[in-house]
Amino acid sequence: MRKNTRSSLIWFRITRFTHQSNLLSNDFLKQYGITVAQFDVLNQVSTYQPIMQNELATKVTVSEGGISRMLTRLEQEGYIIRKQDWKTKWISLTSKGEDKMEEVFEHQLSFQTSIINECLSEEEQKTLYALMTKLQKNTENKMK
Repeated sequence: MRKNTRSSLIWFRITRFTHQSNLLSNDFLKQYGITVAQFDVLNQVSTYQPIMQNELATKVTVSEGGISRMLTRLEQEGYIIRKQDWKTKWISLTSKGEDKMEEVFEHQLSFQTSIINECLSEEEQKTLYALMTKLQKNTENKMK
């Protein structure tokens, strides 16, 4: 019989929560005609535009292989525009992409916020945020 460490159990919980949250978000976002991965990409582009394609790939939950396909689809749907500057591809939102983010952002934010607010107190949220920030910074340092 295998014994899981507390750390491995925490990792499993984080992974399961993320998966379940993404499933719930995908179901919620169907009414807006986008997926949670597309929302993530559009949100990152909106925040950092113009953004280099390789930089975008490091910021989103889409794999590096999947980012090119995702961007092609978003470009075909008229949400983004890619401009080639020698070897660098720059990504920006089109007016349609801006409109989509305007339509969806607050609703998705409220949906995800409600999941957290339903079960965690303000103090628990502060603690969890501090701990998750610490974990994320540790993984970012390992990726350098």
